[in-house]
Amino acid sequence: MSHPRRLRFAVELHHPFPGRNWADTAREAEQLGYSTAFFPDHFDEGPGPLVGMALCAAATTEMRVGALVLDCDYRHPVVVARELATLDAEFPGRIEVGLGAGWKAWDYAASGIPMDRPGVRVSRMMEHLQVLRGLWSEGPFSFEGEHYRIEELDGTPAPGRPGGPPVLIGGGAPRLLRFAGAHADIVGVNASIHSGEIDTEAAHDGLPTRIDEKVGWVREGAGNRFDDLELNAWLAVAQLTDDPAVPAMVAELFATDEASLRSSPLALVGTEGEVEEQLLARRERWGYSYHVVPGDSAHEFAPVVGRLTGT
Repeated sequence: MSHPRRLRFAVELHHPFPGRNWADTAREAEQLGYSTAFFPDHFDEGPGPLVGMALCAAATTEMRVGALVLDCDYRHPVVVARELATLDAEFPGRIEVGLGAGWKAWDYAASGIPMDRPGVRVSRMMEHLQVLRGLWSEGPFSFEGEHYRIEELDGTPAPGRPGGPPVLIGGGAPRLLRFAGAHADIVGVNASIHSGEIDTEAAHDGLPTRIDEKVGWVREGAGNRFDDLELNAWLAVAQLTDDPAVPAMVAELFATDEASLRSSPLALVGTEGEVEEQLLARRERWGYSYHVVPGDSAHEFAPVVGRLTGT
């Protein structure tokens, strides 16, 4: 009997598979059973995400494409709305729009883009989403916010899906997760990265008791729509192994114990049977049904993806 939240898997691509170009990589990822190809939005990782999405969508027939996630500080929403609508019109039903408020300090320092305090960045992202959806609706759109002003702009082209493609918002703090629960279609419940880099504090923020609290914030924001949301987990580490010493070694890197590591939705380490049990347990405890596998682990996880997708 299937669960009301069906499992599916995405692959996050920083580079093509070995010996492949982007088109070949996309086709192979689709054949391996991944529902989505995601691209990061960091200046030192992967292709430009919008171009990567277009390349992979053009090379495949059913696989979805998206960014995990577009940093709203890097692009004006009028530009983003037009680019994404163009993709959605050409590949209807296959675009996922990941939005984020930015977290990686290096991106800002290297590019010279000002890195405002978290509250300002989150407010900007909230307005960004309002502008996107306004421009994806019918007729001229106007908006007057703290960060953006739009005057009688009719967004063109129209997206393939009325109202625009589904939106994924990822984060780890209360305000952002409540907003995501209220406004997103897919919610990435992640660790908070206060320092601007993935460190021990961030790893601890992805442990089970913290995730309990974070999903609670999503519920608060979502209200009656919580059951309609898809909860997404980005895997910081994913490794199949039958060596019993490996999970303990990875747990040490996270400065935690093995039991907590195995329960954290941000890590997936063990045998095929063990990781399948972990994925099902995470769905039962929190509702996670959409997991993002690192590209370097895509092939080894393909059997798990094949067995669990759609269940």
